[in-house]
Amino acid sequence: MRYALFALALAAAVPAHADPVADTIRSALEAWEAGDRKFALDELIAAQQLIQAARADDLSGLLPEPPEGWTREINTDMNAGLAMMGGGTGAEARYDGPDGSFRITLMADNAMVASMGAMLSNAQMMASMGKVVRVGRVRFLQQDTSLSALVANRILVQAQDGDPAIMLPVLEKLDLAALEKFGG
Repeated sequence: MRYALFALALAAAVPAHADPVADTIRSALEAWEAGDRKFALDELIAAQQLIQAARADDLSGLLPEPPEGWTREINTDMNAGLAMMGGGTGAEARYDGPDGSFRITLMADNAMVASMGAMLSNAQMMASMGKVVRVGRVRFLQQDTSLSALVANRILVQAQDGDPAIMLPVLEKLDLAALEKFGG
């Protein structure tokens, strides 16, 4: 009986759906109210990292499935590298199959996207730099073994290091509508 009461008390003390972001923000607020500004700031930075990781997971979920007979390996460290490139959110996967391999990278809201945005949003400029191919209503710049496009003026999509004839059908599986809405 004593163990049952202890287990019941423990279950009541732990929330049914722990939310690490909300818990960390609450901890920051408690530290702020207690006058511990350093710990409050540390907790806010930790909450920001948790939110960024959740956004990266959301973006990774938009990477297309591999073709039949191919494998896809998602790079879970992609976001760490973006911190050194001005922040933002990224997702990357390597696709391996009988006809070779390639990578697809999605980057949202970072400096690289802004720098390439002017080029990839201008059809004339794209045409002068290489072949332009369409996936749905999105124009991709094809240069050798690379396909690049800008979605919603803030998300860079790149397929690299493979045969464009193999990469294009995979890019056609990309949920462009969901990618346009990413970030909410």
